[in-house]
Amino acid sequence: MSFKRFVLMSAAVPVTLVVAACSPTNGSEKGGKGGGHGPMGGMPPPEVTVAAVKPQALPVTFEYVGHTAGSREVEVRARVTGILLKRNFTEGTAVKQGQSLFTIDPAPFQAALAKAQADVAAAEARFEQAQRNAARMKPLYAEKAVSQKEHDDAVSAEAITAADVKAAKARLTEARLNLEYTRVESPISGVATRAVPSEGTLVSGPNVLLTSVVQVDPMWVNFGIPDNDQARLQKEAQAGRLSIPKQFEVELRLADGSVYPSKGRLNFSDVRIAPATGTREARAEVPNAQGGLRPGQFVRVILKGATIPNAVTIPQRAVLEGPQGKFVYLVNDKSQAEARPVEAGEWSGDSWVITSGLNAGERVIVDGVLKLAPGAPVKVAEKQAEKPVLGKK
Repeated sequence: MSFKRFVLMSAAVPVTLVVAACSPTNGSEKGGKGGGHGPMGGMPPPEVTVAAVKPQALPVTFEYVGHTAGSREVEVRARVTGILLKRNFTEGTAVKQGQSLFTIDPAPFQAALAKAQADVAAAEARFEQAQRNAARMKPLYAEKAVSQKEHDDAVSAEAITAADVKAAKARLTEARLNLEYTRVESPISGVATRAVPSEGTLVSGPNVLLTSVVQVDPMWVNFGIPDNDQARLQKEAQAGRLSIPKQFEVELRLADGSVYPSKGRLNFSDVRIAPATGTREARAEVPNAQGGLRPGQFVRVILKGATIPNAVTIPQRAVLEGPQGKFVYLVNDKSQAEARPVEAGEWSGDSWVITSGLNAGERVIVDGVLKLAPGAPVKVAEKQAEKPVLGKK
């Protein structure tokens, strides 16, 4: 039997009780004297349990579907062209930043480095010769022993050879870098994926993807917040009916229903709304030191930290459904059952969050509602119902 059908039946029962209460008893038909002195044909008033209305701060959560991704995902590519000699890591295992992943044949680059070193030496020798020539020309030019052109040529030769030295040293630096680039290193610490090319392959520099490295600690969780949810939350917050933290705490529920032990924080919320989905992209950062999360997992993202100030909660079994909507029974000052229409919001564990209709201090009938009718006298049981439990939204 569904909950709605059960509520409708429970709302109809008091009507039957009213009819039964108005019918004459056997004692009145035979002499007008009942067998007792109760208000309902000699029957004692029904015993009920109540819960006092007590507003208090209620924590609420918001749940969305998300998927995990590495906090950093880097493509590893070679910076030079050459033959791939060796793979220096095991696929799918953790690697450290700076660790050698591949080796490209260094022989051509060693030869280029040797040539660049020789070019630097030759350029420096020419520069030293030009310096000596310019030094000899300077006193001769002062005594007018050489022409202006000869002096200028010597000075220019010194400057040109100095520039040649700088160019040769730049080529030497480039040759050294190219030789270092034959050792392809991991740019970050993380988990290496599958190696794309095999040993012996000609790698044409950055055009060829060698592998990827994914940083899995911390892990990022991407999810979308519907725009209508965002607008509703902002409206509730502006009205003072919802308190939103500066930074949400994030809890993850995995596909098997278990809760991931480490909690994270919301670290990004986009101002843009995706036209295709009508959602705002958001991202959480979750510690993953033990490697329990893997990139690409689908998870339930639970945002925690928001509260409803002065929230009124009552057990779900105390809320009935009538033709005019939801209502509850209260115990008034005359110890009578009084029907009160209410507006219910969200569920909180096994309780309803009542947005309007109840005031602090009023007593709501929790157990025994099936025996009641509006205005019927009731007896409050000595053992009262437990205080409503605040649960998760």
